Amino acid sequence: MKLRTYLFLSNIASLGAVLVSLFIIYHLMLLTWPTMLLLMSVTLIAAIISILVHALITRPIVASVNNISEASGKMAEGDFQGEVPLTGPKEFRMLALRFNEMKSQLEHSIQTLKSSEASRRELVANVSHDLRTPLASIQSYVEALQDRVIDNEADFQNYLLTIKKETVRLSKLIDDLFQLSRLDAGVYPFDPKPYPLDTLIVETLQSQSLLLEEKQLSVNTSVPYNLPPVRIMPFEIQRVLSNLLQNAIQYSPRHGEIHVQAQRKGEYVELVVQDEGEGVPEEEQDLIFERFYRTDKSRNRHSGRAGLGLAISKSIMDLHGGTIRLIRTERPGTAFCLTLPIADIGERL
Repeated sequence: MKLRTYLFLSNIASLGAVLVSLFIIYHLMLLTWPTMLLLMSVTLIAAIISILVHALITRPIVASVNNISEASGKMAEGDFQGEVPLTGPKEFRMLALRFNEMKSQLEHSIQTLKSSEASRRELVANVSHDLRTPLASIQSYVEALQDRVIDNEADFQNYLLTIKKETVRLSKLIDDLFQLSRLDAGVYPFDPKPYPLDTLIVETLQSQSLLLEEKQLSVNTSVPYNLPPVRIMPFEIQRVLSNLLQNAIQYSPRHGEIHVQAQRKGEYVELVVQDEGEGVPEEEQDLIFERFYRTDKSRNRHSGRAGLGLAISKSIMDLHGGTIRLIRTERPGTAFCLTLPIADIGERL
């Protein structure tokens, strides 16, 4: 039954109760007939006016309810276009506003789910490709060894070395996927402590010394002596810094220079790592933190990188309440900037 019908029936019921009361009073001889007719006429006129007023008042209310009902039906069919007009009494305008907000949030959630599903499919495809490559290589070398096609010790050792490298690369990819899944799920343990950033930089550079020497690269560091310690998990931030340094080494020209600079910015410390390579194209700068994204469209594996390093680095920085971003500097090349929270004074003691 419609709202207007309920209101009309309530008016009729009220009118009937008044008329019955008048007839009872007249029957008890408490009213004269002329007075009875007068009261009945006034009651009927009041009832008619009440019905008309109710009809006028309920029209915008019914219109608002119908608009929300129609929008709900469209939402059930997957149509999120348009908004419910803000009409009618204040309460219904507020209801329409909240409904529009709910519809907008629901549309955003659905779009996010669709995007996540597309990303999941792309992730599965990329993982399949990245797992298939080393597995196929291992299989072919193992089959060659089984078939005894190798007739000298040097080739035999080279085959074993290749199998070992592919196995290490496969293990690294699986570890990266495992760590990324834990970071995304929010179950990664977070236990930061105060740590001197200059020590972290030195330790990371030492771990990359062989790669630097192999390409004959020099490192120019600039770290203030009074830089306060940062509140981090050292191993995880060292992994982020190592990834940036490995990228810088990979894309730097031979005999080039890598710049590492740190400075305080308010309650954070900014750490910049810059190479002298060709840089990242502007149209790709918003994509480099996506999983499995590579500027190398041929998906070349000569570097052994799977395209997860920057995605993991971003998740680690988010976990620390910091940021990682691409910035522009006066020097040519690619520059990444990390922001790390400074440890509280009480933690430094």
